[in-house]
Parts: sequence; C-alpha cells; structure tokens
Amino acid sequence: MQARDVMTTNVVSVRETTPVEEIARTLFENRISAVPVTDESGKVAGIVSEGDLMRRPESETDRPASWWLTLFSSPEELAAKYIKSRGRRARDIMTRTVIAVNESARLEDIADILERRRIKRVPVLRDEKLVGIVSRANLLHGLVTAKVAKRTTSDDETIRAAVIEALREEAGVRDQFINVTVSEGTVHLWGAVQSDAEKAAARLVAENTIGVRTIEDHLGVIPPQVRAVLWAE
Repeated sequence: MQARDVMTTNVVSVRETTPVEEIARTLFENRISAVPVTDESGKVAGIVSEGDLMRRPESETDRPASWWLTLFSSPEELAAKYIKSRGRRARDIMTRTVIAVNESARLEDIADILERRRIKRVPVLRDEKLVGIVSRANLLHGLVTAKVAKRTTSDDETIRAAVIEALREEAGVRDQFINVTVSEGTVHLWGAVQSDAEKAAARLVAENTIGVRTIEDHLGVIPPQVRAVLWAE
C-alpha cells in the first residue's frame, strides 16, 4: 500500500501569516500535535508543532537562558531563540525543514521515516503542494486493511475518492476526524463522528458507492461533553 491509500485528505493547515494564537486554537480544536504551513501559492513552507509553542510568555512558560548557556551561544542562536518564543506569526516560529513524502511512498518507508525522525505524521505532497497527511494512526489503518488483502487496486482508489467526496458534498458529514481506506472493495471507516446520525450517514455513503463489496465500520461517536469542549467559543 502507498501513501495515497491511507492518507487523510481533509488536511488542516495554516498560512505563513497566521497568528500564533490561531495556530494554538487550530491544534486544540482538531486534536492534532502539528500543522503544516503553506505559502501564498499553496506550497508547504514549514510546519508548526506543539513543541514550537511550549515556551511562550503568554502562558508564562518562557524562561531566560541560563548565564552559562548564554556564554556558549552565538548572537544568531540567541536571536533565533528570541524569535521562536516571541514571534507572532507562523513564519516566525515554524520549522522550515519539512520532512515530506509523495503519494506513491510505500507505507513501509513512511513507517521508517516516522521512527527514525521521531515524528508523529508526515505531509504528502504533489508538485510541492499539500494533498494529504499520513499519521501513525493512518499506518495502523493500512496495517489492518492489509490483513484483509495484500494489494490495493485502481478500482479501490476510485472507490475511496468517491466515498470521501460523498461524505463532504452529499451527506454533509463533518469528516475532519474521519479516514477511509479501501482494499479489494472492502471499505474501512476509521475515526470519529459527532452523532449517531452522522455515523449512520457515513455507512450509508459507503453502501451507496458503486463497487463497494463490504463495509468495516470502525467509527466512534464523540461524547457530548467532549464536543462541548472542542467547539467552545
């Protein structure tokens, strides 16, 4: 299986000019630990993780460098640290060296990248533009799917695209926490929705998609108390 077979296509991203406060809210509301940063042309320019927001004066977590560390730091290093902790926009605090893969990357290779680099997810690019995200969870989805079949056909790719499009455009299901994998006509629905009605609608979308043979519904329903926190103003 390849990145295109398991990646989440409803990608949350921010722009280089996005304020730090909005980035923090985006991470919290979408329950993610990092978010890609794109430039005006849509190309990935960097990534902001929770770690980039750990030391901030707003949360009283910033702290001055110890005097002995200052002695061994260059002016450039001290300036970079200041920008990191006091920067107001994504472009100020983001990591500019982005580890990414293309759509044809094998899951085995992606797993190796995540392990070696000690990261939780990797952006998927097409012509340098962001088209998806593969996380550790997505890799597990691929592993479970692979137990059913050893390969993914072009028909499976068509089915997956059709299910994802119908979830968004026809059923109106909020799919930010949903992922879909398909193997030999078997559709696997992963993640969580916000109501039993959305769960039923998601399954119906799969049932109504041409080419689907069977459905494996792994969707959970987010409890009301959790939804209240996620969507609190």
